[in-house]
Amino acid sequence: MSEHACDHAPTSQVSRRKFLAGTATTAAVPLLAGAGTEQTEAMPMREAADTMDLHLTINGRDYRLALDPRTTLLDALRDHAGLTGAKKGCDHGQCGACTVHVDGRGVLSCLTFALGMEGKSVTTIEGLAGVGGELHPMQQAFIDHDAFQCGYCTPGQIMAAVACVHEHHAASDDDIREYMSGNLCRCAAYPNIVAAVRQARNAMEPA
Repeated sequence: MSEHACDHAPTSQVSRRKFLAGTATTAAVPLLAGAGTEQTEAMPMREAADTMDLHLTINGRDYRLALDPRTTLLDALRDHAGLTGAKKGCDHGQCGACTVHVDGRGVLSCLTFALGMEGKSVTTIEGLAGVGGELHPMQQAFIDHDAFQCGYCTPGQIMAAVACVHEHHAASDDDIREYMSGNLCRCAAYPNIVAAVRQARNAMEPA
């Protein structure tokens, strides 16, 4: 064969571009078919977990609740105990609206499992006032300093503020701001909140 024979190759031969395009299309067929098979053979949804009987002490009262083990303390309070003071804001522990007390310390109830609360004392905003309805010094201070506007974050703000004083983080305005920084107020009543904590601090006995 002449060294120039390749110059006379048929013009109908498949180009490299067409060959690659065809190969890609062919290879995609089983992939697409496999994807369809996976969709039709999806794993069945897991059945809901069995409920558990829990004994919770909330605001000095005994509650017996049948709960899914995955239920958060916030959902147990709001949906099962009928205590809606603690608010569901972000549900990710970033806004502080769900703050309650567990054994006297502030916790984010949206990040706390109700299952772990047996044998502990839970206090919500509904249980903060005195037996005769007398306002807690922190509640009164929030009123005196107009430390709320829309009021949505206020229960969490007040519960966090009480914990701030009891946990000895209210020695100065800077300390108060640092501790309360996890509680967001969309109405930006922050200066009034600091003033309220400062006033209540002088009327509260440390825990």
